[in-house]
Amino acid sequence: MRHQSYMISQETGWILLGALSVLWILLGIYWGRKAKSMDGFMLAGRNVGLAFGTATAMATWVTSNTTMLAPQFALELGVWGMLAYSTAAFGLLLFAPLAKRIRSLMPGGYTSGDFIRLRYGKATWILFLVISIFYGFTWLISMGMAGGILMNAIAGIPYATGMTIILAVCTGYTLFGGLYAVIGTDYIQSLIIMAGIVVVGIAVMNKVDLDTVYNHLRTDKPMLLKALQPAAMMAVFNNLLFGLGEVFHSNVWWSRAFAMRGEVGKKAYTLAGFAWLPIPVAAGFIALTSGALGINVTSPDMVGPLVAANVLGKAGAVIVFAVFFCSLASSVDSLLASTSDLITEDIYRKMINPSANQQQLRKVSAGIIIGLAVLAWLVCLPRIGTLATVLFFAGPMVGSTIWPVATGLYWKKANAKGAIWGMLAGSLAGLAAYFELGWYTASLVGAAVSMVVVVAFSYFFPDNFDWRRLDEKHHGDAAQKASSHVFH
Repeated sequence: MRHQSYMISQETGWILLGALSVLWILLGIYWGRKAKSMDGFMLAGRNVGLAFGTATAMATWVTSNTTMLAPQFALELGVWGMLAYSTAAFGLLLFAPLAKRIRSLMPGGYTSGDFIRLRYGKATWILFLVISIFYGFTWLISMGMAGGILMNAIAGIPYATGMTIILAVCTGYTLFGGLYAVIGTDYIQSLIIMAGIVVVGIAVMNKVDLDTVYNHLRTDKPMLLKALQPAAMMAVFNNLLFGLGEVFHSNVWWSRAFAMRGEVGKKAYTLAGFAWLPIPVAAGFIALTSGALGINVTSPDMVGPLVAANVLGKAGAVIVFAVFFCSLASSVDSLLASTSDLITEDIYRKMINPSANQQQLRKVSAGIIIGLAVLAWLVCLPRIGTLATVLFFAGPMVGSTIWPVATGLYWKKANAKGAIWGMLAGSLAGLAAYFELGWYTASLVGAAVSMVVVVAFSYFFPDNFDWRRLDEKHHGDAAQKASSHVFH
C-alpha cells in the first residue's frame, strides 16, 4: 500500500539505495585494507587522529534515533521533548575526560568489559556483559527498524526489504575492514549528514515562518507548548541520563577511546558533542512544522523523513534519503563492530579459548558479526513497537551502569559489591518504572537507584584500588618478574 506522502518513486528509491550501498561497500573495502592484525581490525591500529576521531564520534551519535526519534519526541512531547533529546550531547561531552583517563590507565585495553573485569572482578563483569550486549542488540534492532521505516516513508520500498539491505550492506564492509572501515566511512557520512541538515533547515525556514508554526500549535496542539508538561519534564532528565549511560558503558565509545591517539580522545569527544548538539533540535523543529504544512503523519517515528521530503520536493528528497541512510549506516556498522569485539574479546578469548591466535579470533569475530546481523533481522521483521519503546526498554539497564563506571575510573573507594548491586537494583527499579510509569521515567529511576547503592557501599565498605592493575599487560609482567625473583 502506498503512503500519500511518498516523495520519490520506487524506481528512484532503488537507484539511490543501490548507489549508496555500493559506495559504502567500496569505501569500506578501501579503508579496511589497513586491517592486517586484530589490533587493526578492532581498534584501527590505536592511531586515529582528531579529524577522524571527531567525525566517527559525531556520525555514530547521529543515529537513526537522532534523525527519527528526536522528531517523534517533539511531536509527542512538544518543545521540551525536542530539547530533551538534545541533552544526549552531554553523554559525549562528559565522556571526553573519561576517554583521556581510560587511555592513560589502560593503554593496552580492548573493551569496556576489560575495565569492569579488572576493576570489579568476574561476577560484576558477567552482569555488565549481559547488560551491555543486550543494550547493543536493542540499539541495533531500533536502527534496523528505522532503516525499513525510512525506505518505506520516502520511496515506498517495502519495510522488510529496506531493513534487510541496510543490515546487509553494513555487515559486508564491517566484515572486511573492522574499525578501519567503520571510521573511514563515518568520516564521509558525517560530512553528508551535516550538509544535509543545513539544507533541510534552510528549506523548512523558507517554507514556513515561526509565527505560523506557533499559531498552529497554540490552536490545535496547545499541550506541546506547555512549559510544565510532566511527561516532557521527565523525558528531559530521563534522556540526559540515558545518554550518559549509553556512552559511559558502551563498547562503541570505549573502542574509540582505545583507538584514538593518547592526546586526541578528550578533544575529539568534546568537539563531537558540540557538533551533535544542534542536530536533534533542528530535527525536532521539523516535526513541529508538520501540522502547519498539512502533512498527514500516520506513525510518529515517520514524521522526520516525511516533513523533510515534503518541504524539499522530489529533487530535495534525494538529499533527505542520503542523509538518513548515512545516519543509519554510521551507527549500524559501529554497533556491529563494537559488539562483536566485546563478545570476541571478553567471552571467546577470556572465557572459552585464552590461547586463540589472531586468525582464530578474526574468524570468530566475523561469525559473530554475521550472527548479530541475522538475529537483528529476525527480530526487526515483525516491526514491534515504535523506535522509542524499543530503544528505551534498555534505558534502565544502561542508566544503572553510569555510577559504577564513573566512580570506578576516579574513586579508589568504589568496590565490586556496590557496582554489582547498583547495576542489579537500578535495572530492576528502572524496568518497574518502565512498565508502571512509562518509558520516559525508566533511565531516571535506574540511574538514581544505582547512584544511591554505589555511594552507600563505597562509604560503608570502602576499597583502596591500585590503579596500576588496570594496565593489565605491564602490571602482569611486573608481577611475574617479582614472583620469579622471589622464587630464585
